[in-house]
Amino acid sequence: MLELRVISPLEKVFPDTPPTQLQKEFCGFQNEHLFFQLACTCDDTLSRKKVHVVVDSPIASDITVRAVRCVPVMLATLPGADDNYLRKSPGLYPDLLSNNDMPLLSSIWQSFLLEYTPNPAALPGIYPVIMHLCSEDGSIFGTAEAVLRLREGLLPPQTLLRTQWFHSDCLANYYHVPVFSEEYWRIVENFMSVAARRGINMILTPVFTPPLDTAIGGERLTVQLVDVERRENGYRFGFARLRRWIKTAQRAGITHFEVSHLFTQWGAKHAPKIVDKTGTRLFGWETDACSPEYAAFLKSFLPRLITVLRKAGVLEHTYFHISDEPKEEMLPDYAAAAALVTPYIADRPVIDALSDLAIYQSGAVRHPIPALNKLLPFVEAGVPDLWTYYCVGQYLDVPNHFIAMPGARTRMLGILLYRYDLKGFLQWGFNFYNARLSMYPIDPYAITDADGAFPAGDAFIVYPGAKGEPEESLRLLILHAAMQDLRALQWLEALTSREHVLALITEVAGMPISNTDYPHDPAFFIRLRNHVDNEIENLRKEDNS
Repeated sequence: MLELRVISPLEKVFPDTPPTQLQKEFCGFQNEHLFFQLACTCDDTLSRKKVHVVVDSPIASDITVRAVRCVPVMLATLPGADDNYLRKSPGLYPDLLSNNDMPLLSSIWQSFLLEYTPNPAALPGIYPVIMHLCSEDGSIFGTAEAVLRLREGLLPPQTLLRTQWFHSDCLANYYHVPVFSEEYWRIVENFMSVAARRGINMILTPVFTPPLDTAIGGERLTVQLVDVERRENGYRFGFARLRRWIKTAQRAGITHFEVSHLFTQWGAKHAPKIVDKTGTRLFGWETDACSPEYAAFLKSFLPRLITVLRKAGVLEHTYFHISDEPKEEMLPDYAAAAALVTPYIADRPVIDALSDLAIYQSGAVRHPIPALNKLLPFVEAGVPDLWTYYCVGQYLDVPNHFIAMPGARTRMLGILLYRYDLKGFLQWGFNFYNARLSMYPIDPYAITDADGAFPAGDAFIVYPGAKGEPEESLRLLILHAAMQDLRALQWLEALTSREHVLALITEVAGMPISNTDYPHDPAFFIRLRNHVDNEIENLRKEDNS
């Protein structure tokens, strides 16, 4: 006996629990990616038979199928977390999207994730999607049906700037390839392409090895893009690798760049690791941030960097960092470090993750990025062009993308980005495959919590697949859907007003939503998008009549 259920893409199917978010129709505009799942279980008669999904549909060539695999989770969240989690205990949690095949297991629930990728040739309309669960020899064990409805029209382009920090040293470590070898560049571009495909349009650019998540006195694998040569009368710089990085990112679909932090994390007390062409360290933990030697280096380096970025045509799309997550007691050091940089960067924005309003009000940083749970004081203060971020500390009440969180909680990010009219979003771990403080590399297929340091899923959202091909996570696709929600809301605003859209969100939610109070029901997104999309369609018809 075989049981099949077509379900929401927001449901995470655990092996021991029947899925309940049944859904047969999936809607979106012509350029939207649509996601849905086919869940299955069987009895002993089919157990251990390997199966895959064959799609029969007029748009079958635009639909890909992947198995949703479970990964080990030890640290699901932190003590004191709220109750809006799927589970908090160690176990196997669905997350990894792998090839379109898996063995059926008796009395075990599993699922396949199906994705419709927009095809410009596809006309608006209603398309049946027949899904056959087949054996290796093509025999059909069971069939289920879904319906995709493509609405006429195109979502506007994403205007939100979104970065999830890209750790190329982790790729070199995992795949055992030399940094800057041709294989390194191939793998880097593969991972950049997946990021861009899912709405990540800004890339952390390691002009020097990023001083992030590094133990004091320790160091990460050198991935410094800029060649440095110290001479008697100053420094000589080579930017060939930086230019290649920019071209590689642009080819992948990335449009914006963030220069890696120019001072160490959590206080800006030291220079980052900077080596010369021979690998000899010039600056690092032994270098005080505001030492005359490092100040002279920045005075020489930054104007040259600005010139290179301008000639590459990306200066207007480049942002800078001083130090990540400074606190109020670190303000003097942070302000002194910022003062060394700002005279030389041509008024380009300096953005840093910081959640203390006093640091912003001091004038030390003009573009703060507060944590999502610390956002409201910055909103109330009227900070212009505001961003937000989340990481390990945002485990209570606010959205995040930990593996143990419901898909609806992760998807709420798009609505909140609109609610607070935010211009950017930052998260620290696109592909961090190290233990905490980069003490040693880990296997992300076996360890999903940086070896007990962060809630599972905080450190990465893609897996390092075979041959340098990234494997996506269910969470990454849910965030992609969140970005599409944001674009739909912005489209409706352009046709009506911001006040109208905010009132509509409140009406559909049945409550005023905030960063900590919002609907937990996955059906909220279906209701909201139906209201939003119907209004867009009707208003466009009126305009065309």
